[in-house]
Amino acid sequence: MGLKVVVNGDVTNMEVDAVVNAANEQLARGGGVCGAIFAAAEDPGLEEECKKLAPCPTGSAVVTGAYNMQAKYIVHAVGPVWKDGFHKEEQQLHDAYISALTAAKEKGCKSIAFPLISSGIYGYPREDAMRVAMGAINEYLKNYLMDVFLVLK
Repeated sequence: MGLKVVVNGDVTNMEVDAVVNAANEQLARGGGVCGAIFAAAEDPGLEEECKKLAPCPTGSAVVTGAYNMQAKYIVHAVGPVWKDGFHKEEQQLHDAYISALTAAKEKGCKSIAFPLISSGIYGYPREDAMRVAMGAINEYLKNYLMDVFLVLK
């Protein structure tokens, strides 16, 4: 149990209970990791389920089924769009990780795989995003046992 970093991995192929989608507030199919997760789920039911749960505020997370993925669940976590670091981006990113972990725990998940939330098209500087991710995950793991994978491309 604990945090494991996977380099050059594919979050959609991880053998875990839950996969985290770096989602937008409307939980709509997007590009990058989000688009890859929707493609891997291979079911229009995912988009319908997401429409019913939207909107999801930045820093929050919701859970859907994983449809045709190996995982049982997709946790849609909404990270911040990077502006300049002075608009609560760090707190919002931290909250997105904690919200995702909490949502997975509530579903009984023992393992979860994250992409590096907000570090793609949302523009969060990669090193800073990594620091926030590892800090939030390690903070959470002080109180709860779970295998957490941070999957980097």
